[in-house]
Parts: sequence; structure tokens; C-alpha cells
Amino acid sequence: MAPRPVFVVTGTSGAGKGTIERALVERMPEVELAISATTRSRRAGEQNGREYWFISDEEFDRKLAEGEFLEHIVFDWGQRSGTLRSEIDRIRNAGRIPLLDLETEGALRLARTRSVGAVTIFVKAPSFEENERRLRDRATESEGEIEERLELARRQLEQADLFDHVIENDDLERAVEELEEIVRGALRTAGTVSRP
Repeated sequence: MAPRPVFVVTGTSGAGKGTIERALVERMPEVELAISATTRSRRAGEQNGREYWFISDEEFDRKLAEGEFLEHIVFDWGQRSGTLRSEIDRIRNAGRIPLLDLETEGALRLARTRSVGAVTIFVKAPSFEENERRLRDRATESEGEIEERLELARRQLEQADLFDHVIENDDLERAVEELEEIVRGALRTAGTVSRP
């Protein structure tokens, strides 16, 4: 039997990854989104342990030194994020399927190691212009952060073909169905039971 998969969704900011992931979890309640740890400041309305585990730079350093991260990245602007091994263990021990929302760099690291049975999926908007419009419309970053994310998006799009699957989020319902098919197919291959 193949290892139980961990599903890793990545892509550009503004491509709609989070929306697609939430819709998948509604359709497949056996799938659970892992909560990343981050050093960034909490935004209005966010709660520790819901959107992220918000930790200090010092705590991040300690956990990194102790090997507690499955993967982590350092953004150009200094913020760090990563997936704690304890999150994957927590989800698997509850009999559920881990779903990770990662930046492209972290997703590539997991894709290369294959140590956790990662199935990688890159989500992109139909065009770079549409990606930019979505990013600006959500209005969660400053103009400077938006420009940095757009530059990062250009680099990420060049790496899309390094992932197991690419989903173009041109139609939300179709994109969610495509992700669900990928997940169910990988679970069947691994011999993991999944509700139809």
C-alpha cells in the first residue's frame, strides 16, 4: 500500500487557493487544512490557531533548531512561515487527510523529498492581469506588499510545471471539482477510503 498522501496546494497570491481549499473541505470533511506557523503580525479578525499559529522570531528559531518544521520559507520581506510536523501528526492521528496551503518554495521542498507522500497542486489565475486584479481587490496588503507579491507571482508561474498537477482557477466550481478528482484519485491509489 502506498503511503497515505498529504495534499499540498500552492500557487500565486490572489489565484484563489484558499477559496478552492475551503470548498474542498466542505465536500470532503475527511480532509483537514493544516495550520501553518508564521512570524507575521496578526491581521484584524485573525485568531491564533485558526488562520495561523502566530509565533515570535525566537520561538520560530527554537522550533527550527529542534527539527519541528516539515518545511519553512523566508519571504523576501523577512517574514517566515512553515508547517510543523506536529500538525501533520495531529491530523493523521485523528484519521483525517492533511491538506497544506504552502508558498511555492515550501511546496517544492516537499515535492522533492516525497517523505510525507506529498501530492502537489499548483493553482493559477487565468492570466497575470486577473491575478493582479484579484490581489488588489482583496485589499489585505499595502501597495508595497502587493508589488512584492506580484513580483513573486511572476517567479512562481515559471515553476508551475514542476508540480504534479496545475489547476487554472477560471471557474470556481470547475476548479473545485478538479481538485476533488485529484484528491479522490490519489486516495484510491493509496488504498485510503474516501467517501464518494
